[in-house]
Amino acid sequence: MNPEQFVQELSKRNFKLNEKQINQFNQYFTSLIETNKKVNLTRITEKDEVYLKHFWDSITPLFTFGSVLKGADTLCDVGAGAGFPSIPLKIMLPELKVTIVDSLGKRLNFLQGLITQLNLENVTLVHGRAEDVGQNKQYREQFDVVTARAVANMAVLSEYCLPLIKESGNFIALKGPKAEDELKSAQKALKVLGGKVIAVKELQLPRSTEERTLILIEKVQATPKKYPRQAGTPHRKPIH
Repeated sequence: MNPEQFVQELSKRNFKLNEKQINQFNQYFTSLIETNKKVNLTRITEKDEVYLKHFWDSITPLFTFGSVLKGADTLCDVGAGAGFPSIPLKIMLPELKVTIVDSLGKRLNFLQGLITQLNLENVTLVHGRAEDVGQNKQYREQFDVVTARAVANMAVLSEYCLPLIKESGNFIALKGPKAEDELKSAQKALKVLGGKVIAVKELQLPRSTEERTLILIEKVQATPKKYPRQAGTPHRKPIH
């Protein structure tokens, strides 16, 4: 998917990018590839692939759960890596207040430079593990929407993300194909942590055979104070 096709496909879905947004995606690509020569941010470096598998992939929640995102003031992205999905979503929804949590300083340095370069406002970077951030009063149960893409399986991911979400807020997990089994094994974790599955949508990325699954979870009750457990525990001993 080249940049022109990216714009066309968005237009088909009633998202008309303006010149500024088109330039922001282009600058994002250039910055990602330049930095990637020195810091390992992504294995995907071909322009068409970046536009499809990073940029388009990141904004699929807009087409699937658009009302959830458009109705949100605040979004927290857990383990964003090189800024996916939060930075593409921020470019699409400039009013959104975004907080990005990542444990690796090098990635956050890249994002800090990117935010300045793209002239993005209301983007906060938090250096830390999701388990620690989820116990910090400044962030715990503060966000309308929390996103995570390719971070961990659903049981572990739920413990990273649900403590950050306000009651009646939403968690959007961006997953690969056929995530149903993973979701089944996360049922207990979701219940314990206060989450309820609202929708599971399978989709194909345009002009490709790439399949994805998007999972929408509503936070229906407060997460018990003991969660998230200390750093490393959710991964070693998922809630089953």
